[in-house]
Amino acid sequence: MATPALSSATVATDRAGEPHAKPRRKRAAKAESAKIKSSGDTSPGRRSATASKEPDRDLAYPDRPDTRDAGSVSSAATAVLREPGADFDYSPEPPRAGKSSASTPSAEKRDRLRLIRTPHIGTVTFWQLIAHFGSAAAAIDALPEFVKHGSRVSPKSVPSIGTAEAEMERAAAAGLTLVAVGEAGYPPLLAEIEAPPPLLYIKGDPRIWQRPAFGIVGSRNASGAGLKFTAEISAELSRLGLLVVSGLARGIDGAAHRGALPFGTCAVLPGGLDRIYPPEHLGLAADIAQNGLLIGECPPGFVARAQDFPRRNRIISGASLGVLVVEAAERSGSLITARLAGEQSREVFAVPGHPLDTRAAGTNRLIKEGAVLTTSAEDIVDALKGKLVHWARFGVEVPQPQRAPKLAAHDDGPVRAPAGAKGGDGLASLDATIASVMQLLSFSPIAIDDICRMTGKQTREVHAAIMSLDLAGRLERRGSSHIVLRA
Repeated sequence: MATPALSSATVATDRAGEPHAKPRRKRAAKAESAKIKSSGDTSPGRRSATASKEPDRDLAYPDRPDTRDAGSVSSAATAVLREPGADFDYSPEPPRAGKSSASTPSAEKRDRLRLIRTPHIGTVTFWQLIAHFGSAAAAIDALPEFVKHGSRVSPKSVPSIGTAEAEMERAAAAGLTLVAVGEAGYPPLLAEIEAPPPLLYIKGDPRIWQRPAFGIVGSRNASGAGLKFTAEISAELSRLGLLVVSGLARGIDGAAHRGALPFGTCAVLPGGLDRIYPPEHLGLAADIAQNGLLIGECPPGFVARAQDFPRRNRIISGASLGVLVVEAAERSGSLITARLAGEQSREVFAVPGHPLDTRAAGTNRLIKEGAVLTTSAEDIVDALKGKLVHWARFGVEVPQPQRAPKLAAHDDGPVRAPAGAKGGDGLASLDATIASVMQLLSFSPIAIDDICRMTGKQTREVHAAIMSLDLAGRLERRGSSHIVLRA
């Protein structure tokens, strides 16, 4: 009598029609054998004792879902940290530079590093060049044409390939990873602001961006009550599932990081991630790298200057759903963060203080101007309810973050030249277009859309002319959609 065949529900088969349950058992046995050999002791009792002492990676993240458990975090939450096809490593240390698993090709990332490190090219000009020419390499190749029209950026001012690769090698040696917009480890909310930083260095655990981020900033010369309040509200927000982001400065920033440290926190640095400022926070920075994330725009070894702190503040506010200001004087740098948060459509919160305390003058004014008066974590959660429901941590699927920066409304990407047309990059008619644009410029801002319409030129030609004038220092930008003649 023939033996009845097993159903497909009982034994899965591979494409060749052979059952692969047995090979799976063999692979499992080999893996177990390899573990036993690596332990150096093959006795069953010894192996059991060793396994029981092995640390749990997620013990440092109380009240946080285990990202390795498919049932605890939605697939969309994982997608926030992944590009399609990325083989992302969820170990505590992120992949080293040079072994990036995200989708940005290494050559393009290197060329983007060269372009953003070029003097007189900021984030707005960077993204306009990328949108116009399609890649960093093409933008760099086009720079000599702009020199003919007075550009301050010459091919000699662009860092060489060797210089960029040397920076990336130094970063890798320091344990840093270079990430681009949309890659694992890049703050998803920061990618949505206008002209985000093209590249960031990170050190630590990029999984923390699965939690909704919230910024806390304030006075360096904080009162004892202010420090205590900050540590308590930071810990409470972390327990509720938010990621506390701050700038690692003295005073309020340090208290915010310490309160959130058991749950994981993010510190944004104004200089290189290997040049911790202030020096007394070296130990705190090391703790954050172990149980959180350090991020920054600057290359390793870079010492922060005064003009680098507003750029750091822009990252803090851009990466967060909202920003809380605790104890800020009238001219405090924390008010810059609050202003940037408002420009980025983030919610601004402020802790009230005594009218005679100069450290509360800035926060009291923010409240008068519409900031949310904050005395507890509940005030923050209540104000952010509409935004928090979009996060998997709060039971709803996470939306996919925008993968490209927001450009002017009329420019959703590189404009393609008509088939057979010459000079599709707009450089062939650059002289005439520059003259037409200059006739329309004044000391009052004008929309680039209006210039395109008034000149009758193609959008690509107008953008090439505007970039040339920008690189020559003859105009100023008002956001990404308006320009004005430089005084």
